[in-house]
Amino acid sequence: MHLDGKPYWKTKAIENMDRDEWEALCDGCGKCCLEKLKDEATGEVFYTYVSCRFLDTVSCRCKVYESRFDKAPDCIVITPGNIKDLTWLPDTCAYRIIYDAAELEEWHPLVSGDPETVHEAGISVRDKVVPGDYVHPDDLEGYIQNS
Repeated sequence: MHLDGKPYWKTKAIENMDRDEWEALCDGCGKCCLEKLKDEATGEVFYTYVSCRFLDTVSCRCKVYESRFDKAPDCIVITPGNIKDLTWLPDTCAYRIIYDAAELEEWHPLVSGDPETVHEAGISVRDKVVPGDYVHPDDLEGYIQNS
């Protein structure tokens, strides 16, 4: 909590959050860890039902978080400076929500106080994806989500 009784994400600019505050914004949905395909002609990005091979598909957290950039060089760091450019971030992503000065949903762990509410609300990819170890990259088109 901030001194005025409001939570830090309502009072602090994202650029002024410390690492722990910034990391706590992540709701643990795992959506940013899904393989995505981009239509080069239109620029449209399509989510697949295939996760990065390092995503724990039960906890929806990275199994190699501290060394993820060494093990997955295409992993993208979400920062206050690049949120506007990461158009593929889902509308439910707290980074996008806070960047847009909107309110976090009741299921967000910072609001609910429980890391399971993101899963209970059906927001996360838990039980909805195939780990990337089991899908050949050439087959990703067959796993594009319909919505």
